[in-house]
Amino acid sequence: MSLVAVIDYGMGNLRSVAKALEHVDPKANIKITNDAADIKAADHIVFPGQGAIGAAMLALKERDLDKILLEEMGKKPFLGICLGLQVMMDASEEDGGTTGLGLLPGQVKRFPNPHVDSDGKRLKVPHMGWNQLQQTQDHPVWKGIEQASRFYFVHSYYVTTDIEEEIAGTCDYGLEFVAAASRDNMFAVQFHPEKSAQAGLKLLQNFLSWDGQPV
Repeated sequence: MSLVAVIDYGMGNLRSVAKALEHVDPKANIKITNDAADIKAADHIVFPGQGAIGAAMLALKERDLDKILLEEMGKKPFLGICLGLQVMMDASEEDGGTTGLGLLPGQVKRFPNPHVDSDGKRLKVPHMGWNQLQQTQDHPVWKGIEQASRFYFVHSYYVTTDIEEEIAGTCDYGLEFVAAASRDNMFAVQFHPEKSAQAGLKLLQNFLSWDGQPV
């Protein structure tokens, strides 16, 4: 039985993510944990999140989870969800400037205020609701998910990077932003797969079947 560690750092929609993972793989041992031994023993790591990145990074450091994650994330399949994508970047504009884990080169920026589309129509921030995603690379986590599938987003900040080969998917909400990123054994998404109906469940199922090998 595979062990899946869902990282508990005091923030995020942990229960709904764990329930979705249990649904797609009833045989897996899904464990919400902040214990170093669990994380080291896990076959897969999932980092869900919502809220402010400054508070998230502080919570990680208070629990020494930042060190454990940096040690373990390069060894096994890792999935970051929403804030779990943003904390992987170098830095964020949020909270007056916050340093991330630096696992992926990139920045987290706030949607403009006011934010408008190409026709000048004002868009709400946070970006909340369903939006189409364009897959920009082949990846095992995308297997069986149609191009331009819709996923559920809730965020006021978005990821940018100049490393095109690490962009796995994009979304357009007045501007194009990184909706999914990947490197080696790491895959992270801005949307919430646990709230994204069949496409989201398929992504979670694919992740649990993935051995962490790059494309």
